Amino acid sequence: MSTAPLVASAPVTLGGDPRARARSGWRRARGPLLIVGILVLVGLLAALLRPLTGDEPLAPDNPAPDGARALAEVLGRQGVEVVEIATTAEAVAAATSGVTLLVVGTYPLDTADVTQLAATSADLVLAGPEDSHLRTLTDGALETGYAFGTRTVGAGCSDPDATAAETVTSRGWGLIATDERATVCFAAADDEGGAYGWVSVGTRRVAVLDDAAMLSNRHIDEDGTAALALRVLGRHPTLLWFRPTAQTAPEVGMGDLLPAAAGPLFGLLAVLVAAAALWRGRALGRVVAEPLPVAVSSVETTLGRGRLYRASRARGHAAASLRAGTALRTAARLGLSRAAGATEVIDALARATGRSTAEIASLLYGPPPADDTELVALATALTQLESEVHPT
Repeated sequence: MSTAPLVASAPVTLGGDPRARARSGWRRARGPLLIVGILVLVGLLAALLRPLTGDEPLAPDNPAPDGARALAEVLGRQGVEVVEIATTAEAVAAATSGVTLLVVGTYPLDTADVTQLAATSADLVLAGPEDSHLRTLTDGALETGYAFGTRTVGAGCSDPDATAAETVTSRGWGLIATDERATVCFAAADDEGGAYGWVSVGTRRVAVLDDAAMLSNRHIDEDGTAALALRVLGRHPTLLWFRPTAQTAPEVGMGDLLPAAAGPLFGLLAVLVAAAALWRGRALGRVVAEPLPVAVSSVETTLGRGRLYRASRARGHAAASLRAGTALRTAARLGLSRAAGATEVIDALARATGRSTAEIASLLYGPPPADDTELVALATALTQLESEVHPT
């Protein structure tokens, strides 16, 4: 008995060739993957190229007009290390001998904070201090003056920092020396006070600028303000830049609990979702009008719309449709254009029917009916009004 030779057959795979399915899947997925890759790359570039700047007023890293980055950068080029301080505790810990501590605006500080700052050994520069804080930090040698408005004044003293600046423009209240230890410069009048003053308190020097805005990018280049600020703040190799407003604790919201990168990531995710939606919902071509399989008479359409209005109790919409149709048809009969206003339509109908304008206005533009009975009555009244209008 002979047997047929065995022939090896190719394996049969259910569902087709896996390699073909893989190629087909790759073709479908490469579009979305390309979009995702581009968005991720754009996000990374945006994060890397984003400038590390602040936006707080008089912050040393804020390049805006109300920031103070210009002054901080020039100080850095002159070899002064500018260190931004956020809290009183940090300022007190870092304010050692041979360091300059700048306090920009003291109004958020309480008595305990001012007392701690007064006990440090660093040279102190106050910009726009409160009067009570000024007295404490200068050992009572300086107090707020009575100057008002913008003034440009000369040094008026022999202090080398002031004479180097020659003139400055200030918008502060001025400084008045109450002790012979203190020196006040740039005073328009003795009783108004000067824009700059200083006093030695123990082993340290306390300098005061009556206007903190003098340090801002907007005003630092006015007259000799830059020269004065650079000399006063650049006495030591380290400058501690303390803005007490930075330690004020705002209300913490849900957004404050998220990391700083959450906002850009959510934005990137929104763009990705929008791109995916556009890709998946891409148009298949322009809309083509096709004839309906059956003809629907206008009467059936009107009855159907009426039943829908009744089912949803949309008496207002039904009344508005009836009124709009009556207004359009009667206006056309009277020779009015479709752009005619309500007043023109009412006046023309009043002349054509002999009715009062108030009655016409109530029929065409009155309040919506409260129930079906009022809706039927309105429809009857509109039909009667229309029957009274004849072409002109």
